[in-house]
Amino acid sequence: MSDLRIRPAGPEDLDTVLAFWKTAAEGTSISDDRDGVERLVTRDPEALILAERGRELVGTVIAGFDGWRCHLYRLAVHPDQRRRGIGSALLTAADERFVRLGGRRGDAMVLVGNERAQHAWRASGYEPQEQWRRWVKPLTG
Repeated sequence: MSDLRIRPAGPEDLDTVLAFWKTAAEGTSISDDRDGVERLVTRDPEALILAERGRELVGTVIAGFDGWRCHLYRLAVHPDQRRRGIGSALLTAADERFVRLGGRRGDAMVLVGNERAQHAWRASGYEPQEQWRRWVKPLTG
């Protein structure tokens, strides 16, 4: 793991991240486009955290903080690199960021059918809250 580099994404990383998510992330989001990710990085330059091995992107997580709550999205590890501690390293970086910002609890969006992801989140100390449901409404401009 000593060759793993954890760092925030910059504008120069956006195309690589979007291509990476097509391979490594489960599901898609309405915000999975260059404009959406660019807005994220512009608004909060430390929110999109990357894991690299050498010059290769091997993992991502979005650690968003709105001043009140800590939200985690897009924890993704390249399929060939899974079970090597990359996801744990990304979540540790996210937790450290949240603590620095004054956050008190992290929450993650995890697909119901993604059992592999559920196992990884549980192993990192997260647990589902069955009493909650996510409600969404697409916004149009």
